[in-house]
Amino acid sequence: MTTPGCYACRKEAEFDGLPPRERVVHDRHWRVAHAFGTTVPGWLVLLPRRHVAAVHDLTDAEASTLGTWQVGLSRALRDVTGCAKTYVVQFAEAEGFAHVHFHIVPRMAELPAGHRGPGVFELLRRPEPEWVTPDRADRLARSLRARLQGGRCPSAESSGGGAG
Repeated sequence: MTTPGCYACRKEAEFDGLPPRERVVHDRHWRVAHAFGTTVPGWLVLLPRRHVAAVHDLTDAEASTLGTWQVGLSRALRDVTGCAKTYVVQFAEAEGFAHVHFHIVPRMAELPAGHRGPGVFELLRRPEPEWVTPDRADRLARSLRARLQGGRCPSAESSGGGAG
């Protein structure tokens, strides 16, 4: 089920034609995308594949794999980006983005103190020339997919469709 005006639902409706960065990996309940408009390579978004507006509305099946996804993605980000840790954040309050989604953000060791913790969201407000390019996000998606399908996230399925 999709909801009109919801960015995540619109992308889900286009699933088969999405580029690697929009479907890093997925299973029947979750899809992983590289965030857009960010200066942080590897900033991922974990989204339910159906419209869910609040965490308490996740089904038991969705909830049962949520932690596996979050930990698996964090491990893959550490392996691929060399990050010191990851941030896992969920708000789903912005207009058009009320669909539950979890930000899985690689926090590099050299990240300035002002951008640590909640300050990392300032890196979503930088000018477009500083953003991670679609090509770089696609390359990261392929690297992360290889790690995740190599045993880092047991529920991850191949995204196929030219994503290799």
